[in-house]
Amino acid sequence: MSARYEFKILGPLEVRRDGHPVGIGAAKLRLLLAALLAEANQVVTVERLTSRLWGDQPPKGARNTLQNYVLRLRRVLDCPADGTPVRTHPRGYVIKVDPDALDLHCFTVLALQGRTALKEGMAASAAQMLREALALWRGEPLSDLPADLLHDVVPALNEQRLDALELRIDADLVLGRACDVLPELRALIGAHPLRERFWAQRMLALARCERQGEALECYREVARLLADELGVTPGTELRRLHQRLLAAGPDLSEAPDNAVARPRGAGNLPIEMTTFIGREVQLAEVRALLASARVVTLTGVGGVGKTRLALRAAAELEPAFADGVRLADLAPLTDPELLGRAVAEALGLRDHSARPAVDTILDHLRDRRLLVVLDNCEHLVDDVATLVLRMARVAPGLRVLATSRQRLGIPGEHVLTVPSLTVPDADSPSLIQRADGALSVEDGTAEHSEAVRLFVDRAVAAAPAFRIASRNRGAIAQLCRRLDGIPLAIELAAVRLSTMTVDEILERLDDRFRLLSVPYGHPVTRYQHTLRGVVDWSYDLCTQQEQLLWSRLSVFSGGFDLEAAEAVCGGEGIAREDVLNLLAGLVNKSIVAVNSSGDRARYGLLETIRQYGQQRLREQDGATKLRLQHSDYYRMMAVRAGDEWCGPREADWLIRLRTELPNFRTALDFCTTRRDRVDAGLEIAVNLARTRCWFFNSTLGEGRHWLERLLGLNTDAPQSLIAGGLAMKAWIALCQGDNPSAEAFLIECRTMASELPDGAVAPPVTFIEGAHAMLVRGDPCSAALLTEARDQFRAAGQRGDAHMATMLWAMAEAFLGDRASARAALDAYVVEAAESGAEWARTWAQWCTGLFELRHGTADQSPAHLREALGQQWAIGDSWGPVWGAETLAWAMAATGHHAQSARLLGAAHRLRQDTGVALIGLRPFHDAHAATEQQVRQALGTREYEAAWSQGVSAQDGVRLALGAPDHGALRGDSL
Repeated sequence: MSARYEFKILGPLEVRRDGHPVGIGAAKLRLLLAALLAEANQVVTVERLTSRLWGDQPPKGARNTLQNYVLRLRRVLDCPADGTPVRTHPRGYVIKVDPDALDLHCFTVLALQGRTALKEGMAASAAQMLREALALWRGEPLSDLPADLLHDVVPALNEQRLDALELRIDADLVLGRACDVLPELRALIGAHPLRERFWAQRMLALARCERQGEALECYREVARLLADELGVTPGTELRRLHQRLLAAGPDLSEAPDNAVARPRGAGNLPIEMTTFIGREVQLAEVRALLASARVVTLTGVGGVGKTRLALRAAAELEPAFADGVRLADLAPLTDPELLGRAVAEALGLRDHSARPAVDTILDHLRDRRLLVVLDNCEHLVDDVATLVLRMARVAPGLRVLATSRQRLGIPGEHVLTVPSLTVPDADSPSLIQRADGALSVEDGTAEHSEAVRLFVDRAVAAAPAFRIASRNRGAIAQLCRRLDGIPLAIELAAVRLSTMTVDEILERLDDRFRLLSVPYGHPVTRYQHTLRGVVDWSYDLCTQQEQLLWSRLSVFSGGFDLEAAEAVCGGEGIAREDVLNLLAGLVNKSIVAVNSSGDRARYGLLETIRQYGQQRLREQDGATKLRLQHSDYYRMMAVRAGDEWCGPREADWLIRLRTELPNFRTALDFCTTRRDRVDAGLEIAVNLARTRCWFFNSTLGEGRHWLERLLGLNTDAPQSLIAGGLAMKAWIALCQGDNPSAEAFLIECRTMASELPDGAVAPPVTFIEGAHAMLVRGDPCSAALLTEARDQFRAAGQRGDAHMATMLWAMAEAFLGDRASARAALDAYVVEAAESGAEWARTWAQWCTGLFELRHGTADQSPAHLREALGQQWAIGDSWGPVWGAETLAWAMAATGHHAQSARLLGAAHRLRQDTGVALIGLRPFHDAHAATEQQVRQALGTREYEAAWSQGVSAQDGVRLALGAPDHGALRGDSL
């Protein structure tokens, strides 16, 4: 019997094994365990653990030392031979803990349940669950460990605690406990004086205790505090509550604004990385427009802040939309034909079918209340307009907020032109700086100058010692006016304060603007010249090599990493080894943004900056060469991924390929425009299909699009590559259930194979013949074809493709063979999967084992294998495998007598197929097994009870979680239906 471990990190680190305390004396071992527990059940990379243990100065041989620490930790924990719960992973280490064995997990679940209960109007239940969650805290998290090495963990944990506290107080306020929470709120405000939510709750509690005067004084106190400490005014919630207090509104007796906020994560909006300044008027206008208008477009010149305004407005409006807010950034998109797929991807749709992406979008939106933000539409404005019009006509609960340099021009569209930030009047009062460095104005009239507030905020970030003094206060106001209040221009100027004074910046800009000035031109024209002048000036202040790198980086779409920048941009003026330092220089100048939260630092350029770089690149006659280098780099990446497919780095490759999809799309699009690059494009598309990238990312239709487009062009590509392309095209059509197209593509494969020289073979064609025979015809002869394809792939050195042939062989034998042949095929596949070290491949070996036990072995042993495969696939973000995992679990439940659970899982699997566009009708073995199971369960339960259970599965919030549960669920009324 395995030991049970319990871990606690919401206080000093504690460990128990089978209920008995485990002492861990060595500080490094405690720190290692804490680092693993902070990301429990997730792989923590060696690099991340090294940083946790030693900071920025790891010792020599840190990797070996870390491995030694892991072994020592396992000995202290008295782990079994397999290392459980501390397991080794190709990328690092992972600690596996049960959901109730880590106090952080228990806290998170209770807090989420409390938030949901509060949202659904069950305040008493919410308060109880949130109290239970907060009771798990024993003090400062991990207080017995070095804070500097956990600098990002402890604050994040404390933030979760404060968030839960806010929710619990909201629940108490709903329950009429306003007077009870006042002492607690006073203490919380003392500990967290800048946390505006606590101030709002205290004001509301005072008002409900009929102490309106104190509530108003509370507002004045927090307004003074924010002005003195930060130089800002109270936020939206506090200002609205203040207005309600002044008006003595009857709604003060209702729940507070945020009491019923939806759980976080309902959408894909990015987190704001810098302070949002001003725009109160425009935010109010956007809110008012979206209250009545179906489509609102924010227009304006580049750099004026359309995107930032849209994102802030969307974040504020999120609670008003039951189905959340979704963002689709269209800037990296170059092919209008992929617009629908890009929007579907942003909506979180996982459609593998052959139907048009737009149809999938329309079906998804039809009954939802959702806000969709379409960012950077100007280069696809006609196609976006057509799509938005279709969306609006079928989805009455849909609102669209678009950003574009020109209006969409569709019926019902409301256009809001985004102005520049407000700037001080020429005769405005003088700016002053208090002793604490906060910005103020002598008589308060210029306090609302958004441009000045933005400049000061960014200036302090760039140069912490920056202060406003008598010598520069006039220059700041003049600079903001000179920059026309354009946010991007102001930010680019402010970053220069690390090396220049305000007067020097103004002098240099004035020199440039004299050449660019359009004194009586249209405001839009003037703003364009202003922004161009600032970006030109930023460009001139870069070194020659930085300028060259800036222009070359514009070839990337959706970001890039250091390796890509070195490979694509190095050479002819930039040594490869200099790229890192040059990149750091551009980051310091705010030209390039960096995100270091993942295993690889990810860089990117704002769209306006990227377009400027592209223009410079064209002026240098370097665009074509850079795009050639870019497509070559991503061709080699796709080939490398194909070569390493079904190996230890399989999961890493799937994640990396997903991240790089925008760059692959750009490379593929370029390859379709040049006859000499069609073969390179085909190589990219084929290898992405070989690695199952299109399957993993729910973009099967896009994979087929590129293969059809490239194979339709004249190419001198090798026959082996063409054979691979034709076979992958047919394979995708097969998996989509599009049998007519699959038949046509198979004929193309056969024609190509017949033209090969005598003795030559095309392994992909043999593979697709076998796959077609199994999936479409249900022919037992498919097994022989698949083993032949396996041998051919092996002879060609294509390990990953051979593995896929083995997997289908095992499936074919399980469905169509006898017990002996199925056992032999399964054993061969399981051995291959284990030897490969490939995470995704091992999940399918588990699935095949479950299928074998179901059809030829002991049915009772099948569910455990199927659930293990399903859980692992879901954990790595696979959207293809879980569709089949839920379906086969339904078969297993029926075979083991759990008919109600089988009916629920059949419903959940149906919902998953609907969400992903997968069709059973074209996949004969799966369809036949499904039909047999449905008939068996209907007979066992009766039609009425079957349909009730099936409907429960269809309506389940998470079909995969339902499938991973126990066979009988009391909460779902179990098999008593």
